[in-house]
Amino acid sequence: MMTGTTPKSLFDRIWERHRMLEIDGNTLLHVARQLVHDGSRPAFQVLADRGIKVRRPDRTFATPDHYVPTVSRDLSAVVEAGRREMVLALDRNARAHGVTQFALDDPRQGIVHVVGPEQGLSLPGTIMVCGDSHTATHGAMGALAFGIGASEVAHVLATQAIWQKRPKSMRITVNGRLAAGVAPKDLILSIIRTIGTDGGVGHVIEYAGEAIRTMSIEGRLTVCNMTIEAGARAGMVAPDDATYEYLYGRPFAPRGADWDRALADWRTLPSDSDAHFDREVAIDAAAVEPTVTWGTNPGMSAGIGDRVPDPSAQGDEASRRAMAEALRYMGLEPGTPIASIPVDRVFIGSCTNARLEDLREAARVVAGRRIRIPAIISPGSTLVKAAAEREGLDVVFKAAGFEWRESGCSMCVGTNGDIGAPGERFASTTNRNFVGRQGKDVRTHLVSPAMAAAAALTGHFTDVRSLADGAGARPAR
Repeated sequence: MMTGTTPKSLFDRIWERHRMLEIDGNTLLHVARQLVHDGSRPAFQVLADRGIKVRRPDRTFATPDHYVPTVSRDLSAVVEAGRREMVLALDRNARAHGVTQFALDDPRQGIVHVVGPEQGLSLPGTIMVCGDSHTATHGAMGALAFGIGASEVAHVLATQAIWQKRPKSMRITVNGRLAAGVAPKDLILSIIRTIGTDGGVGHVIEYAGEAIRTMSIEGRLTVCNMTIEAGARAGMVAPDDATYEYLYGRPFAPRGADWDRALADWRTLPSDSDAHFDREVAIDAAAVEPTVTWGTNPGMSAGIGDRVPDPSAQGDEASRRAMAEALRYMGLEPGTPIASIPVDRVFIGSCTNARLEDLREAARVVAGRRIRIPAIISPGSTLVKAAAEREGLDVVFKAAGFEWRESGCSMCVGTNGDIGAPGERFASTTNRNFVGRQGKDVRTHLVSPAMAAAAALTGHFTDVRSLADGAGARPAR
């Protein structure tokens, strides 16, 4: 597509549309929407201390997620008073400033990066920010979305603008289609392993290629969500008919004549065929298989048929030391088959993999079976939970032995108190496997929802494709 004399990428177009001012290499960008969660109390306190009101409350949306209980909707379930106060403060601040809030008792409540697309807040061609590193998720809708710090949250609340240095651009083209039984989570883990956890530093990544174009919106959200784990500023997918179909009729999406105008504009956004990218990476979708992390960052992963790597095979001393330390923490020996690693507990949830499609995939695996180890499911939003229950997915999970919880960040980061015990090994659908992420000395392995379900059934990492036949009846949809 050509819209001018100079070929442009999706990123180029969004940046230029929102550019207000440039000074000494810094650009002041207009922010279309800011999402805030219950970690935003310090930013609102800055406004209170200075007597400032939120500049555009109509463009700011709030939902509690990090500190909310998932065993119930009762805040008394959060034992630690400071955590309860974070949720209560969000409610007070939203009311005081006239900000739309999907509160704990609101049927629209959920994890901020699930709620945004679900409500039609995440729109093509916009700039979105949130005080959370996984804001890149919303780039799956064709937006430029990135996480910001507490002082920047306050700045955007006060001005509806943000200063940024223009990043470079990278295109990752995924050629071919993912094989049956291989999930978007497997793809993004493979991409991070390929380019490294610092491979995207200083860049915005646009994902392209047949595998991305044929992927569901929920799958694209998973891919963009973990872009930050490769060090990139943001991840994006150009909008297409799948995007427009997903957005049509969403509560905060344009309607009527506004929809027609917006749609015409959105169709001009995708990158020109000869647009320039500072770096190009090609990935063969056929080479991706169900993937499990074995170390302490998302780049330390392997296919389910592989073995834990040997640090001595690394070419430099720094890599050898890092790998050896990771294996020490994880309690693993080089050469151990990934499929033989035992699992103590399973968690299915987070802004990465707790949407309805994710729950359906996990339910297909466990239907008609019983799990062998404790497993928890926390849907990504209250609406996702309700939809899953209408389909009977909760019945499938409960019959299999899963604990069916409320919506929240839960065990992704454990700020609400949902953590594991020291030494426990988790199969988790979350986005980070850092040291202590799910509790002191907890060992986290990142997997797809289907792979997490397979581990729950067998008590160890298992190729979900081996369970495809005879996994039970498919849940009603």
